[in-house]
Formats: sequence, C-alpha cells, structure tokens
Amino acid sequence: MATHIVLASFTDQGVRNVKQSPERAKSAIALGEKLGIKIWDIYWTLGMYDAVLIVDAPNEEAMTTWALSVSSLGNIRTQTMRAFSADEVNRILAKIP
Repeated sequence: MATHIVLASFTDQGVRNVKQSPERAKSAIALGEKLGIKIWDIYWTLGMYDAVLIVDAPNEEAMTTWALSVSSLGNIRTQTMRAFSADEVNRILAKIP
C-alpha cells in the first residue's frame, strides 16, 4: 500500500452544502473500501485547503479512480501527493550512488 496525502478544497456547491460534508466523507470512505483504499484520517481545516486526508491505496489506478469519483460529484477538488515514511525514504536514499 502506498500512502497519499489528499488536499481538498470545497467548490461553490460544496460550500453551499457544507453541512452535509461529514456524510459525504462517509460515502468517500465507503467508496475507498470498495477500491481497496483505506482512509486513515480526514481533517477539516482552515486556510488554503478545506480538508486533508491520509490515505493508503494499493496502486495509483485505485487512487486515481477514487479521487476522480469523489471530485466528479462536484463538492470538492482534490490535489493528491504520494507520501513516503522515514523507512521508505531511507530505502530510496540507500539506492542513490
């Protein structure tokens, strides 16, 4: 499983329906489970992004399918970053000649 950080911003529609965001988050978690994705945490935030998610995905295809699916509903836009643990980055750095 690969860890990803997802930064989410509400669209105009998402802000108008902000009270439903916890229920939409539950639906996003359920969709993730169907794709083999584990959403560890969702944080609603202040500032440039409205939410931050910590996600483990089995592969990039599953991650992309999930992100496009939740974005296509029109409530959020996402920006996804692959994240590396200290152990993972140490293995990567050990391969540098």
